[in-house]
Amino acid sequence: MESKAILKHARITPRKARRVTALIKGKKAKDALIMLKFMPYRGSDMVIKLVKSAMANAEQKNVADPEEMKVSSYVDQGPMMKRIMARAMGRANVIKKKTSHITVVLSE
Repeated sequence: MESKAILKHARITPRKARRVTALIKGKKAKDALIMLKFMPYRGSDMVIKLVKSAMANAEQKNVADPEEMKVSSYVDQGPMMKRIMARAMGRANVIKKKTSHITVVLSE
């Protein structure tokens, strides 16, 4: 059995979120939480909440011990928010604020 938690439209670029999720892939959920707690990256707070949510989902399904389940995760790109920044001589630059869809899956 596996349990899943999904965060959509997270205001972090997919590249920065992948940096965090790549470090916890294949680890036990308990060890992943400890690693995430001490990571200096901004995305680790979001992933901590997702891992805890997936563990709670596993507990609700009455699956094996959620702390001993293996973590697998992936990050997809969400929609981009496009903003305009004024430049010299009446021009404008487009600023793309990227979002992510982060999925954490716990499996036995």
